[in-house]
Amino acid sequence: MALYLKRGATADAKAGADRQVRDTVEQILADIEARGDDAVRELSIRFDRWDRDSYRLTDDEIQACIDTLNPQDIRDIEFAQTQVRNFARIQRESMKDVEVETLPGVVLGHKHLPLNAAGCYVPGGKYPLLASAHMSVITAKVAGVPRVVTCAPPFQGKPAPVIVAAQAMAGADEIYCLGGIQAVAAMGIGTRSIAPVDILVGPGNAFVAEAKRQLFGRVGIDLFAGPTETLVIADEIGCDAELAATDLLGQAEHGPDSPAVLLTTSEKLARETMAEVDRLLEILPTRDIARRAWDAFGEVIVAEDDAEMVRIADEIASEHVQVMTADPDYFLAHMTNYGALFLGARTNVSFGDKVIGTNHTLPTKKAARYTGGLWVGKFIKTCTYQRVLTDEASALVGEYCSRLCALEGFAGHGEQANIRVRRYGGRNVPYAGVAAPAEAAV
Repeated sequence: MALYLKRGATADAKAGADRQVRDTVEQILADIEARGDDAVRELSIRFDRWDRDSYRLTDDEIQACIDTLNPQDIRDIEFAQTQVRNFARIQRESMKDVEVETLPGVVLGHKHLPLNAAGCYVPGGKYPLLASAHMSVITAKVAGVPRVVTCAPPFQGKPAPVIVAAQAMAGADEIYCLGGIQAVAAMGIGTRSIAPVDILVGPGNAFVAEAKRQLFGRVGIDLFAGPTETLVIADEIGCDAELAATDLLGQAEHGPDSPAVLLTTSEKLARETMAEVDRLLEILPTRDIARRAWDAFGEVIVAEDDAEMVRIADEIASEHVQVMTADPDYFLAHMTNYGALFLGARTNVSFGDKVIGTNHTLPTKKAARYTGGLWVGKFIKTCTYQRVLTDEASALVGEYCSRLCALEGFAGHGEQANIRVRRYGGRNVPYAGVAAPAEAAV
C-alpha cells in the first residue's frame, strides 16, 4: 500500500480550473472566427501589450535577430538542431511505403504523404523557449511539409532574438511574433493575413492546449501538450536527495501549474528529498514559480516495491519520467504510459528538452495512455491504395464482397461487386438481389 507524504491539488480543484480555461478559450475562438485579424490584434494588445502593422517578421528583422547572437550561441543552436534533425531523419527512414500482391492479381499499398501546411507554436512569454522551434519546425521539415508557419509571443516587449534565430535556422517559412490563444487560432482558423494550416503542434500553457483541443477536427493537432509534468522514480541505490530534488524543481520552474512527483521505495529518500527541495527553493533563481508549482501540485509517494512503482507510474501517465533506480531497464520493460523515459542518473529531462535529439513535445494530462510524443509521423498521412490486375481477381473478390454486402443489407454496395462479377467473371449474378437487367448481362 503506497504512502503519500505529500499530495497535490485535488481533482475537483483541477476540474474547476479546467472549466474556467475552457470557457475563456471558447469565447476567444468564436471572436477570432467572427472578426479575424481585428480580434487577433485586440487580444495581442490585451495579453501581450504588443501591436504592429503586421505580426509577420520580415527577412531583415529575422536577420537582425540572428545577428544579435554571438558565434557560440549559433554553434550551440546548430548542435541541438543537428541532434533533433538526425533523430527525426532516422524516424522518417523507418516509415516505408509498401506495395504487395496479397492475392494473385490483387495489389495493396500505402504511401506516406506529408501534410501541406503546419503551424508550430513556440512558447516564450516567461522564458524564450527556443528549443520548441527545433522540435516542431525541424520535425515538420524532415517529414516533407512544404509550408511551416511559426508563432511565438514577444519576450520583454519584442521578438525574442534566440527564438527567431532558432525558427529561421530550423527552416520556418513564415515567422510571426504572436502568442497565446490568438496565435493558435490565427493559424488554425486563418485570417486575412495568415492562411490556415492543416495541423497545429507545439507545447504551451493551459490556454494554448485548450485552444488546440477545441480546434481539433477543423485541423489536426499533435497531442495535448499543456503544462509540463515530471515524475521522478528513484531508490537509494540509483539516486540521492540532491539529484531527486534538482530534477523535480528543474521542471517545476516551467509554471505554477506544473506537477512534479517523486515516487520511491525509500521513505528515507523521500523525506530527505522534501528537505532538499525546501533548501533549493531558498536559492533557486526561479524559486517563486517553482515554489508555487511544488506547493500546489507536488507529490511524494512511497511504494512497497518496483512493481508497485510501475503500477502507480502508469496510473499517473506523466509527460516526463526520470528513472534513477538500481535497475532502470526494469521500468523500460514494464511501463506502458509515459511521454518519454529518461533512464539512469546520467541523463535527465533537461537533456531531452533542449539538446539530446528526442522530441520534447510530449503528452500531458494522462494523454500518454493513448499517444506518444511529437515525431515525423504526426506530419504524415499514411494513405492506402489498391489495384486489381486481372479479371479473375476482380471476380473472385467480387463474389465474396457481394455475399458480405447482402449480410449487411447494402444492396448498392453489393451491386458494385456484382457488376464486376458479371463483366469480369462472365457469371450472370442477380442485380441487387433480383434478376439482372438484360443490358447488364455480359
